[in-house]
Amino acid sequence: MGRGDLTNAEWDRLESFLPPGGARGGRWSDHRRVINGVLYRVRTGVQWRDLPERFGPWETVYKRHRCWSADGTWAMLLSRIQSAEDAVGGIDWDVSVGSTVVRAHQHAAGARKAPASRSLKGGSLGGGEPGRSGVEETGSPAGGSGQIGECLGRSRGGFTTKIHLAADGRCRPLALVLTPGHYGDGPQFERVLEQVSVPRTGVGRPRTRPDHVFADKAYTSRKTRRYLRRRGIRHTIPERLDQQRHRKNRGSRGGRPTGFDSERYKKRNTVERAINRLKGFRAVATRYEKRAYIYLGTVTLAALVIWLRT
Repeated sequence: MGRGDLTNAEWDRLESFLPPGGARGGRWSDHRRVINGVLYRVRTGVQWRDLPERFGPWETVYKRHRCWSADGTWAMLLSRIQSAEDAVGGIDWDVSVGSTVVRAHQHAAGARKAPASRSLKGGSLGGGEPGRSGVEETGSPAGGSGQIGECLGRSRGGFTTKIHLAADGRCRPLALVLTPGHYGDGPQFERVLEQVSVPRTGVGRPRTRPDHVFADKAYTSRKTRRYLRRRGIRHTIPERLDQQRHRKNRGSRGGRPTGFDSERYKKRNTVERAINRLKGFRAVATRYEKRAYIYLGTVTLAALVIWLRT
């Protein structure tokens, strides 16, 4: 076992969830070796062609990652591990929402042809019309719509992609959404919480409602607060100074002040720590993939490893 490879305990947790065979009656290459190869690349950020020989042909490793990113296998594995943790009470449902900008390498540009239509399970890609606060969602792997469709945009950081996520109280990602780097945080809030869905190990619907939600001033809009009240979710979100002045200037028509517990708000740092864990993987901290759905698979795999090792 090499540095960063799956341990025996981690492999035992994953093995039963993996696909049993290949397509059209074929046979997969050894799952553990291939997954370790993908992990090596996600951890180090090397080019696929530079994978060590102990992982087998690099084409096999890359194609497996691309396939499992498109058909939702990585997302399914993450969901199963989350479900097992929730069954033993291992998830802290005080959820924090935040985002981070990832610099895209110059090689991430240039995707020309639209990929074949596939269903996209788990996670979400933000494409649609250009703008600072786009909320359109693609129903299949993005492609054929330029940089916006591949979640690439121009922001202060340059050529970037933004990762929006919700993290539990133990700094582990519960939900992931990708958008171009110049998209706003607030309009993606509902999409992020809609991605939170942890299946039950027995009967019953998946759990989708946190006990409490923390977010910073980027999410302080009335629309966000109405959404949380409608779902019956308690929240701690600070109010911007301009909103406070506007409410006071309106007098009785401005409504009641929003409740804010500054002591409890200190727990919001869990999402920042979850982002730091994700960016410990070099292929997450810098985007090299041209296709958004493959990069989403890379981020999902990094989140899966965080869950396995926490």
